[in-house]
Amino acid sequence: MEKRNPKFLPEELHSRRRNKRIPSDGKDDENMSWLSRTASSHQVQLAATAIVSGALVAGAIYGYQNARRRTLVEDLKGSIPDLDETHEASQLTEFGAASTSSLPPGPSKEDERGAELAARARNGDYDEELILEQLARNRVFLSDAGLSKLRNAFIIVVGCGGVGSHAATALARSGVGKIRLVDFDQVTLSSLNRHAVATLADVGTPKVQCLQRRLQQVTPWVHFDCRNELFRDESAAGLLGPFQDGQKPDGIIDAIDNVDSKVTLLAYCHNHSLPVISSMGAGCKSDPTRILIGDISSSTEDPLSRSTRRRLRALGIDRGIPVVYSTEKSGPGKAQLQELPDDEVARGAVGELGILADFRVRILPVLGTMPASFGYAAANHVILDLTGYPHEYIPGKSRDKMYDGILANLQASEEKLAGATGIDAVGLKIPVTKDDVGYLVEEVYRGRSVLSGVPTKLALVRWRLPAPSSAAAGGPSSTVDTHIPGQKRARLQLGDLVCMTKEEAAAHLNAVLKGGERLQDVYSPDILTLVERRQREEEAYSRFR
Repeated sequence: MEKRNPKFLPEELHSRRRNKRIPSDGKDDENMSWLSRTASSHQVQLAATAIVSGALVAGAIYGYQNARRRTLVEDLKGSIPDLDETHEASQLTEFGAASTSSLPPGPSKEDERGAELAARARNGDYDEELILEQLARNRVFLSDAGLSKLRNAFIIVVGCGGVGSHAATALARSGVGKIRLVDFDQVTLSSLNRHAVATLADVGTPKVQCLQRRLQQVTPWVHFDCRNELFRDESAAGLLGPFQDGQKPDGIIDAIDNVDSKVTLLAYCHNHSLPVISSMGAGCKSDPTRILIGDISSSTEDPLSRSTRRRLRALGIDRGIPVVYSTEKSGPGKAQLQELPDDEVARGAVGELGILADFRVRILPVLGTMPASFGYAAANHVILDLTGYPHEYIPGKSRDKMYDGILANLQASEEKLAGATGIDAVGLKIPVTKDDVGYLVEEVYRGRSVLSGVPTKLALVRWRLPAPSSAAAGGPSSTVDTHIPGQKRARLQLGDLVCMTKEEAAAHLNAVLKGGERLQDVYSPDILTLVERRQREEEAYSRFR
């Protein structure tokens, strides 16, 4: 039999089909025609070329990036020195900051000489005449007795950033003999615009050690006690406790910018009768002529102060703590707290961006001169207070009389409302105090009318009538509780009240409370939303009261 080459069989088959007209089902011809048309289509050819080219380019880019990533990783690994006998590695603190033992690599000769001189001076090996000469101007100003009190004083500075570093510097240069520095954080590049003594060489080191290292070169005889710790409730007794020799603190400067830690410190000092002065917020401030020292109850125009007052009021502390604060108001063109970038917010878990839980994650604009002004004001107060030097600060504008007027106006409006429902209002009592008025006006409504934003001639008025289900014996929507014989009490809670001007409150009383008009018919959706937000805010803080 003749052998045939297999590669010629398909062609022979087609030849036989053509010559002998072998029947076909048509599918082969149809497939061949579709493939022929597709292959000859110019658009398909372009698309195929683009796909192949894109794949080649993507592969090349990915390959380049992968190779570059490996190179960078190898370079980074190669830059890390091997741990040997001469290498000192210190563990970070639980807050992710440099440890207490961290020092800049290779201290300078000046640092070494300063440390040696300070060690000798603290041991008494320093000429007293040199100390008195260095403190001569303070000695003349405060007298020998005053300077002696300073030199024997023990002061604690909690928070060694922009405010605290300047306060500690002023205290050391003025002659305070013992200073405890408390801060968990380390020096960063962004803090150099406001820190008192930090240099580029100090970046990455604990703030407390940076201060000690620099200040002991100026005042080597000062005894420093550095605590690289976060101030919190469980550590308060130790951080605010006696010095190494058993001496109790003569003064405490609170320079913390976190509300939780700040409230914890101030409450501890208040409850243990420790002398303290607190710095309110220096961020977003620019006018040094508006800086005042006064009681915390008089501090206004400051979000940090407002939050601190709220939390302290909840603990039963509404006055008796001196503070450094600014009366400067925010306005168009002035710095504001910076919002987080949209891409960060979109990722979620914004709280994880903070250095610690509940710490601020947004950028706070700070003019470098303002924290220094706050810090020097706080240190100045401590120095004058310790030495007994006469000082009488210009008082902030007292608002007690305004609160009395608002309370009287609220009493009158509740009596009118009771009279409109047929109840004799003589002897009506309202469960609101002057302190409650101050809390609502200043903390909840920011000292402005919720309707117009006007800050003058303010009043508090009930926002709506009680729901029928909660009405008392006076009627289905009575504002007076009369179920106790001989006593008439206004059915009123702090969350029921809103802040308006006197004219706005009178119109609201007539239109809504007495006239029966619906709130949504009288006020815009924006006003209704704002009031609801303020009421939720008050409700959230009421659990602390």
